Amino acid sequence: MKLADAILWPGTKVCERMGVDPTADGGLLRWMFNTLFYLVVCLIVVWIIVI
Repeated sequence: MKLADAILWPGTKVCERMGVDPTADGGLLRWMFNTLFYLVVCLIVVWIIVI
């Protein structure tokens, strides 16, 4: 498994669960799900550091 595969894993799994090819449409759906996932993770880390 490459590093890129590990980073894109959350979006790939969501797309597969929805029955959508993760590479279709230039990977925009996968990109959106990855962005939302990592946004939540980063916000949680920032909140833990601040509090």
